[in-house]
This record gives sequence, C-alpha cells and structure tokens, in this order.
Amino acid sequence: MDRHTIRRGALALLFASAMTGTALAQSAAPAAVPPASSDATPKAACGGDLAAFLAGVKAEAIAGGTDAAAADKALAGAQIDPKVLAMDRNQGVFRQTFLEFSQRTVSQGRLDIGRQKMKQYADVFAKAEQDYGIPPAVITTYWAMETDFGAVQGNFNTRNALVTLAHDCRRPDSFRPRLIALIKMVQDGDADPATTTGAWAGEIGQTQMLPPSIIAYGTDGDGDGHVNLKTSAPDVILTTAKFLQSLGFVRDQPWLQEVSVPDNLPWEKSGIGGTLTAGDWFKLGVKPRDGNTNFASLPAALIMPQGRKGPTFLTYPNYNAFLGWNQSFIYTTSAAYFATRFAGAPPYNKGNPEAGLNDVDMKALQTKLVARGYDVGKIDGILGSGTRVAIQKEQFRLGLPADGWATAALLNAL
Repeated sequence: MDRHTIRRGALALLFASAMTGTALAQSAAPAAVPPASSDATPKAACGGDLAAFLAGVKAEAIAGGTDAAAADKALAGAQIDPKVLAMDRNQGVFRQTFLEFSQRTVSQGRLDIGRQKMKQYADVFAKAEQDYGIPPAVITTYWAMETDFGAVQGNFNTRNALVTLAHDCRRPDSFRPRLIALIKMVQDGDADPATTTGAWAGEIGQTQMLPPSIIAYGTDGDGDGHVNLKTSAPDVILTTAKFLQSLGFVRDQPWLQEVSVPDNLPWEKSGIGGTLTAGDWFKLGVKPRDGNTNFASLPAALIMPQGRKGPTFLTYPNYNAFLGWNQSFIYTTSAAYFATRFAGAPPYNKGNPEAGLNDVDMKALQTKLVARGYDVGKIDGILGSGTRVAIQKEQFRLGLPADGWATAALLNAL
C-alpha cells in the first residue's frame, strides 16, 4: 500500500480521546509484534463453526507448550464480537497534515502531565535508560500518544476481540498468533479472559502492546511477579523501553532535530532514505535550531512534512525506531517531535507552507503519476510514501523544488 498505517491501538484511542480528535488510518499489522517466522508458514484456519475453531486454537496452544487447563480457561465462553468486526470494516483514512496532527497531539496538557510523570517515576525512568538506553522523553511520548497516560485504554474484551479477528478470514494469520499469546498470558497470570480489556484489535495497556510483544518484552517493574500494563506504571515504563530497544534505538543518540534551510538546497536529496550525513547538510547551509552540531558524523535525512516552507527536520538513525513503532510518516514525525519537546526543545517554527491539495485534486495527481509509470499504491487521495517519492521525482524533472509536497503548481505542470 502507498500510505503508511497507524497501529490499531492508537487508532481506536486517538479517535476516542478528546485531546486528539484524530482521523483513523487503514489498519495493518501493528509494529509492536515480533516478526513472523517464515513466509512459508501456512495460513491459519479460520471461519466455520466457532467451537471447532476454538478447539483448533486450543490444540495449537498446547502444541506450543501451553497447559490444557490454561487454554480451557482462556477460551471458555469466548464469543464473536460484532462491534470488533464493525471497527475492522469501517476504519477511516488518515488525512491530516503534519501541522494539524502534531498540534492536536502535542498539547500543553499532555506536556504538563508527562513532565509530572517523569518526575513522579524518576527512579523507574532512570532504570529504563540504564538498562535499555531509552530516554524518559521517548517513553513518555508513547505513554501520552497511545492512551493519554492510561486514561483511554479501550473497553473491548481482549479475548473476544482476538477470537473474533482470528476467526474472521481477513487476516487470521496475523491474529491467531496473538490469540495464542494471550492464552500464554492467562497461564502466566498476566491476563484474565473475562476481565482484561483493551483496544478493539487486541492491544493491552497504557502504551497499547499486543500479547506477543508483552510475552517477548514484558518487564515486571514493580516487583509483584507479573506484567500488568493496565495499572502498573513501572511495568509500562520498563516494558515500553525494552520494546523500543528491540526496534533499534541507540543509546545517547538523537532522533530528530529541527533545522532551518536555505533557499538553494539540492531538494532532491531530501527525504527518508538519503545518503548524506548531518555534517553534509550543515555544509549545504542547513542550520540546527539548537546549534548542536555534535552529531555531524551520523547519517541524517532532511524531512519536510509540508514542503520546504513548513517545519523542517533532520532525522537520525533513531528515527527508524519511531517508524518501527508506527509506520505512518505523520504519526511518527509527530511522535519524534513530541519526544524532543519532553526533552526540552521549543515548539517548532510553523513556517508558511504552500497550500496542499484537497482529496479530489490529490487523487487526480496520483492518477497522473500512475500514468507516468509510478507506483503510488491505491489512488486514495493520501500523501503517502510512494506518492511523496513520485512527486519528488516529477518535481525534479520539471525543474521545481523537489521537496515532495503536493501542490497545485505541480498538478498544473503535469
């Protein structure tokens, strides 16, 4: 698909939170899941009689080392939840710009609460940074963005949600392993099939982790012998840190840095996947707003979420860990920016970006790009990664500043 997607946990919760008011993205396998073992793995059985389906799940769980009693306890009384299917079928698309989304997400209220949490749990955050190399600012960002610090965790029965989606034949190979992992959590005493609730697609807790990720990265931070991501802040902080470490976050390195740019940059070199270092960009006239050039030797990509006249940033390798959490470019860049705010950075310079395209014009632009041989995925009116790359190439060909931002000037030129 062309556009990147937002994790399911964030989807239901962002829509529910009065502090965000965000639109939804089409769902895909959330990042917070260990990778599948092999492309050759046969697709999981799905559909048909529910009792027969659950018997198959039980057999698979037992074959994987789970006790039969735990499987019986986890699956007893399981039901298909029509509301879960409705949520899965009726997801909206993510159409907000970076300025719209980030300004709704990075609210003063969240900043104030997050800073208070960092003080309140200073010892736990210090342990998270010592053990896993993750700064408090980054952990706190996801605590804020996913559930408003636990205030909006979702009220779907997790067992029923996963049974519903694993039984449904749209993506059983994604959801069946999550159901199996939940059974293991029941065996370990870390989930109750009757009372554990969360997002409609099975995420649990204050940073919305899926059962396989909880099994893989769950950390007991309060010493009670269990991993409780719904009510234990220490468990949430350490588990989130361990997961972020697994995504490749490197200790003591930056992730995002706001910069100013001259008018004569080689814009075609911008965008994710570039080959320049931060030092190369500095030599070209890019200036860090904070004046810090200590990381000049690191690879750095220049990103302009709304073109060269809007907010502009250098991303460093740790930005990829943010992408690992959530592949949406807008969500990820907003999260990375949010983390810089918790780390002490000032609000970004909004700039004066050129007006973007409406839905109809964006689809017209995508149609023209496809006609010229570009793969932009579905023609959906979304400025996703494939569309941005195609735009940048056409801008360069036409002698326009190749900043990847869709404008009326480009549409008219095509």
